[in-house]
Amino acid sequence: MTVKQYYQDAYMKFFQTSIQDQQHDDSGWYVVLEETAFYPTGGGQPHDSGILKDKRITNVEEVNGEIRHYIEAPFEDISGVFEGRVDWERRFDHMQQHAGQHILSATFAETLGYETISFHLGKESLTIDLDVSDINESDALQAEALANRIIRESRPIETKWITEAELLDYPLRKHPSVTDEIRLVIIPDFDYNGCGGTHPRSTSEVGAIKILDWEKHKGHIRLQFVCGDRVLNQLQRKHGLLKELTGALQAPEENMVPTVERMLARQKEQERALEGLKGVLLTYEAEGLLGEGTPQEGYTLIKKAYSDRSIQELQKIAQHIVAKREEAIVLLVVQNDQKLQLVAAKGSSPSVNLRDVAQKVFPLINGKGGGKESFVQGGGEAVMSREELLETLVNQL
Repeated sequence: MTVKQYYQDAYMKFFQTSIQDQQHDDSGWYVVLEETAFYPTGGGQPHDSGILKDKRITNVEEVNGEIRHYIEAPFEDISGVFEGRVDWERRFDHMQQHAGQHILSATFAETLGYETISFHLGKESLTIDLDVSDINESDALQAEALANRIIRESRPIETKWITEAELLDYPLRKHPSVTDEIRLVIIPDFDYNGCGGTHPRSTSEVGAIKILDWEKHKGHIRLQFVCGDRVLNQLQRKHGLLKELTGALQAPEENMVPTVERMLARQKEQERALEGLKGVLLTYEAEGLLGEGTPQEGYTLIKKAYSDRSIQELQKIAQHIVAKREEAIVLLVVQNDQKLQLVAAKGSSPSVNLRDVAQKVFPLINGKGGGKESFVQGGGEAVMSREELLETLVNQL
């Protein structure tokens, strides 16, 4: 079997070959085989995996015309005949997905005139980028319906090698990027594509196509879908999730949406109520600090160090205090994990510029912040304790 033939016999699971070379590069150890059935990454399709003798094939790439088969560890002896075993489950999945992409791209072109400009086969789903700026659900369902009809009709999927001179004999939607040994994948009277990927013999083996979602991407539409066994996997996964939700919410499937909407509405009401209660508690906390101030020359100092509090809470406490006491200077510090934060505020009477004070302190904690003369906030690293930071602020007043 030649390297060219590994494109043609997509159903080959076992083959025998010899190793021409074994080398190591930045990606690890690899071997070059005399003949191979392992498909290398290319054309939007991932590589095959499998076993070569007793070594697992982890990656297959074509580099400068050389098919490199990356292995988990080098062979001690590369002489003799080696058996290769293709991971058939992975190979057949790629065959279903790639053929499904051909069919869906052809249906978008046939029904709506939307051409596919790129394709990616991922581990969970596929995407195609359509050369259109918008799409609606009716368009997507129309293309999906035709694609599944083509699958049910069990049309043959043929491959053919041609020359560049023969290209005009076929109604290709896109001119191939190669000019030598051009391989066509053909669904007669429906789709003609230059492609080097692996495909089944019939559209029926694709099983089914289901569009999942789409989004705008760089002026085009990126469409997400699945084919074949992945459709069943998606159905099983989503059915299992829905079953769990119906049990957790104690609501039948048909009432799921209104039930969740009511829960979200109640949650928002509870959040608003909690915010109101939190505001009341912060007011009481601020009132308590008002009685803890210590008179200084020209102002009353109120200070406190906290753990695990939000800086927003400290802001509200400080703002409440200076609104009540025009002679107050409030210094509040909090440590959250490995981060120190501070809030400093003053009433209308003190002449201290808190912004200048903070700018002297921030470098000590590798931090930064901002504000104005009467109110500053910021933070940095916990290179000192919260109490030490608080005393440093006091000393800078």
